[in-house]
Amino acid sequence: VQLQASGGGLVQAGGSLRLSCAASGRTVSSYVMGWFRQAPGKEREFVAHISRSGGSTYYADSVKGRFTIFRDNAKNTVYLQMNSLKPEDTAVYYCAASGGFSIDAAHFGSWGQGTLVTVSS
Repeated sequence: VQLQASGGGLVQAGGSLRLSCAASGRTVSSYVMGWFRQAPGKEREFVAHISRSGGSTYYADSVKGRFTIFRDNAKNTVYLQMNSLKPEDTAVYYCAASGGFSIDAAHFGSWGQGTLVTVSS
């Protein structure tokens, strides 16, 4: 499956952004989908994942209560709604597809190209 992430940009602290991840090649409903992020000088970290049906989600503690992952399988797209953004959320955000639930990036076989989110203080 090929993934294309979009929706990043510059936003002030406390603001919101919605990231999109459009899939092609295979139906996104075949995969558990996740979002990861990588800040400058840091390792890539898990943000959230969602089950194939969308009925189950899991979040990193750092974003719990502020970010929401959801999917529209009819549109072959997964989203990450980010509210109450903080400067420490600044990173390149990547969507990824996996055959099962994991917070380990190594278990995600397909990746989008990343979209930059910059949160100013």
